[in-house]
Amino acid sequence: MNSAILLGIVIIYFAVLLGIAFYTSRHSNNESFFIGNRSSKWWLVAFGMIGTSLSGMTFISVPGTVGSKGFDYFQVVIGYWLGYFVVAFVLLPLYYKLQLTSIYTYLEKRLGIVSYKTGALFFILSRTLGATLRLYLVIKVLEKFVLNGMGISFELTAIVILGLILLYTFRGGVKTIVWTDTLQTTFMLLALVVCVVYIMHTLHLDFAGTWHAMQAKGYTRFIQTDPKSGNFFLKQILGGAFITIAMTGLDQEMMQKNISVSNLKDSQKNMISFSFTLLLANFIFLLLGGLIYLYASAKGITATGDDLFPTIAMNSGLPFIISVCFLIGLISAVFPSADGALTALTSSFCIDILGLKRRPGISEKQKIRTRLIVHNAFALIFLGCVFFFRKVDNGSLIQTLLVVAGYTYGPLLALFAFGILTKRDVRNEFVPIICLVSPILCYILKQFDKQYLAGYSIGTELLIINAGIAFALLFLTSKKTSQMSITENL
Repeated sequence: MNSAILLGIVIIYFAVLLGIAFYTSRHSNNESFFIGNRSSKWWLVAFGMIGTSLSGMTFISVPGTVGSKGFDYFQVVIGYWLGYFVVAFVLLPLYYKLQLTSIYTYLEKRLGIVSYKTGALFFILSRTLGATLRLYLVIKVLEKFVLNGMGISFELTAIVILGLILLYTFRGGVKTIVWTDTLQTTFMLLALVVCVVYIMHTLHLDFAGTWHAMQAKGYTRFIQTDPKSGNFFLKQILGGAFITIAMTGLDQEMMQKNISVSNLKDSQKNMISFSFTLLLANFIFLLLGGLIYLYASAKGITATGDDLFPTIAMNSGLPFIISVCFLIGLISAVFPSADGALTALTSSFCIDILGLKRRPGISEKQKIRTRLIVHNAFALIFLGCVFFFRKVDNGSLIQTLLVVAGYTYGPLLALFAFGILTKRDVRNEFVPIICLVSPILCYILKQFDKQYLAGYSIGTELLIINAGIAFALLFLTSKKTSQMSITENL
């Protein structure tokens, strides 16, 4: 495998991204960075969001789970799909009605400044951990299969990649990443299809033959019917739906792109069309997972989990063009999530924590300088988290990602649900305490679930339990509202 050629391809790829960034960021200002001047095309956002949602985690880790869990993950994907309808028809109308730049401004209008800051901080924590987990996985693969042979370290790779992401996002923000995400989603899906078709051809299988071969190995098992199992289908579907509501509908990164569309109707078209496309894309990733396990069995390859797909693509004698497709697909899968997260975290910290839009005495030039400082600071935080995950890697990061989401998005989901579903006011002095206590209680419950719940194992419904505890505590400490809820007339 010629690592130098592969590295050259990566460099060319980044050069294209920088060219797009330069072109799209001309005449950009803070409104361009935060919400793309509300002029993004809905179909462009919908397509680019596929790359943001799938990420390098899906590209590597989802196929790697098929050998041990079959198509279990598709139960969660169905839940995702259902959740997008809630986002489209409950949350998006709220955001457009209030003309929000940061979606957490809703919490201030409805519940108060402390709830607003608490919600924004939980988003910052959640998105930082999720984005850096995804980024770490791709850097690990690049180091192991491309750069090790050239003596390039993991640490240097991480620094260079984050530096390149900074270069193409620091000026244009959302205005730029709507276009770069579209390019990267295209490459990722093309790489996925090429790998599926080539491996099917190599194994002399058509789709029906592939399905029968996977059935014989038990890879296509799908519906889990044991209610006590962590993979029970109702728990997976419900958990998936709430993960979507929290990680998409209550996530500044994802909603920042949606509210950059000029009107609600087009934004809803974006969300629904995106949901169906994502359903298909995840199925193909699982199909690929079954294929690579069949291929590994035929070729005597012993790698499993997150290492299997990279091993087959880079070190199993496949044609060089397949390795190139895999590499471009992998890079294209990670950067829509990393660049979008960096932009969204910068936006949220500047607007929600620093109150940049509330300070009329500050000039536009000073606001831009502050935004750039925050943007660079988050890049350094990303770097630190990537180094941390290198030390605690357990070999299957997709499950780690879902667990992290369950603990960190639960309080955020509870705050929004309380604001939308009730007409009561929270006692703001209790909100930060409640939002810290509920994940801690969930962690304790998770450690002893089988022991104290008659063998019941908590799975993706951890997010629902966490949000439910926080919601109950918010309700118990709340008081009757003194004014009409701003959501009543939606």
